[in-house]
Amino acid sequence: MRTAGFTPEQLAWYESQPFPAYGQLAVFQASPGLTTAGYGCFAAGAVLLCIAFVALAGIVAVRAPRLACTGGTLVVIGLFCRLYWAGVDHTAFQLIEPLGLERATQLVMADYTDISYGPLRVPITAAFALYAGTAVLAIGAFRSGTFGTGRLVLFLLGGSLWTGALKESGLLDVVLSAGLCAVFVPLGIRVLRDTVPELRSRGVLAPGRRPLRILSW
Repeated sequence: MRTAGFTPEQLAWYESQPFPAYGQLAVFQASPGLTTAGYGCFAAGAVLLCIAFVALAGIVAVRAPRLACTGGTLVVIGLFCRLYWAGVDHTAFQLIEPLGLERATQLVMADYTDISYGPLRVPITAAFALYAGTAVLAIGAFRSGTFGTGRLVLFLLGGSLWTGALKESGLLDVVLSAGLCAVFVPLGIRVLRDTVPELRSRGVLAPGRRPLRILSW
């Protein structure tokens, strides 16, 4: 928000509001292209994470099938809520041009809680499945030897990011997301190169479980 050209008084007012949505709607009016790109990347990230978590669950399932199945299922269910929120974000932004910022903000904030929680509270319930699934899958990845303690910590921290409708991201969110990338990107490259024993298309058996170590990557 500090790069959107707001005055110190405006920034102070937005920061004093109970929800970040006030500021996010104003940011869209000030810079619609950049805001759309950011929120679009968020939605695309949810789709890519779904693929990444499914692949990880497949690797873990070789040595910890129950943890992999439970954790992977919960995570995928939880990621659906991010796509719901992406739809809410996009709809709210599209109200600004025909109605103006003030009227659009009034309409969105009048029912913000109900909109965020979703019909029958399904999206917000699914969000908690994401955090539970991340913890279960992390345990499975560590017990199976897929993750050492280093990647385990980064994975858990990255999975703790709180999201919702019209939420802003701070420096800590960027750092935690980068940590999650450090876990998934090298693993994804290995999967694409077909060098992960657990997923080898040639049917090579995976080696036995590695001994657990307190300090490992």
